[in-house]
Amino acid sequence: MAKITAQLVKELRERTGAGVMDAKKALVEVDGDMDKAVQYLRDKGMAKAAKKADRVAAEGLTGVYVDGNVAAITEVNSETDFVSSNDKFVKLVNEATKTIAEGKPADMEAAEELKMADGTTLGQSFVDATATIGEKIVLRRFALEEKTDDQEFGAYQHNGGQIGVITVLEGADAATAKHLAMHIAAMSPKVISPDELDDEFITDQLAVMNHKIDQDNESRALVNKKPLPHLVYGSEKQLSDDVLAKAKEDIKAELKEEGKPEKIWDKIIPGKMQRFIDDNTQVDKQFAVLSQNYIMDDSKTVGEFLKEKGAKLVAFQRYEVGEGIEKKQEDFAAEVREQMK
Repeated sequence: MAKITAQLVKELRERTGAGVMDAKKALVEVDGDMDKAVQYLRDKGMAKAAKKADRVAAEGLTGVYVDGNVAAITEVNSETDFVSSNDKFVKLVNEATKTIAEGKPADMEAAEELKMADGTTLGQSFVDATATIGEKIVLRRFALEEKTDDQEFGAYQHNGGQIGVITVLEGADAATAKHLAMHIAAMSPKVISPDELDDEFITDQLAVMNHKIDQDNESRALVNKKPLPHLVYGSEKQLSDDVLAKAKEDIKAELKEEGKPEKIWDKIIPGKMQRFIDDNTQVDKQFAVLSQNYIMDDSKTVGEFLKEKGAKLVAFQRYEVGEGIEKKQEDFAAEVREQMK
């Protein structure tokens, strides 16, 4: 039997990231053959990963990497937020994102076949990480954005990588592109323009907002406050010429009833019309970037800010760790009781 030296164990650990005892055991099993030991550990890693496949991995980090005119954003998940601060995990996120930016895969299957810096495929790297770190580690999703030489990327990560954003701007400098990425990180829009919002989505969100108003009105009734009215419209897509014309006539009737002189109506009506539009585009303001109040100067919308800069938002990607994943609810008291049995 071949002698298993400390140098052999060290070399295997460097190649695989395995622990000392696992590396030594692997070498013993294959009589010191390094390549077979690597494969042995990978086979064991795949078995461990398979056992963890049904676990919920909803923690982790986003990765953002810019490579010339290509930018990549990823979400890599772990089971606990403790692991997401592990140096090996952070390194994996960064290297996987860089590999994807440089390789520009068409889909997840192609991404998993990309070679990492150490020659391991990206897919195998996640299997190895699951085995080494001891938790389910998975590349949940990725996106690529490309720009022209005349465009700018904005890249930003918030809260240590819990949120990642890439923006592509035309006619803007790098600082503006990054500032907009920071806005998007904070305000969580889904689309660039209200035109991209689906009619059914707008209707559903109006229902959600009106339900919230009903809840608020229950509280207001307890202190004898006037109830808030329901929202009739939620997007500028719904504000047709007929709707706006009727709103204007209603404002005129209101001014007449209040006894305001007709000669000053033209000074009052524009402000009231803008208030009507603001009140009836709440879905736009929540979900469309250009309609949102710019977080660094809320006296203007993002659309107005970009127009002043002579800039145009071409595309953006925003990832937040765990969004859309149903996390397991832990009952720690029940867990303790179960262990005490």
